[in-house]
Amino acid sequence: MSHTHKLQAVFWLVLSAFLAWDFLASDPVDLRNEPPLIAAGSGQASSGGHCSMAK
Repeated sequence: MSHTHKLQAVFWLVLSAFLAWDFLASDPVDLRNEPPLIAAGSGQASSGGHCSMAK
């Protein structure tokens, strides 16, 4: 096994270990409490989609 393949194996092992740790240590994501992606970064709290806006 070459030096490059060893580094690749270490990278993927560390990344997999980190993702497993993050998955086990984090609170579950509540998809119903997340703002829609369209509101990401706008600074506004979204209350619904465009179809629920008052006319």
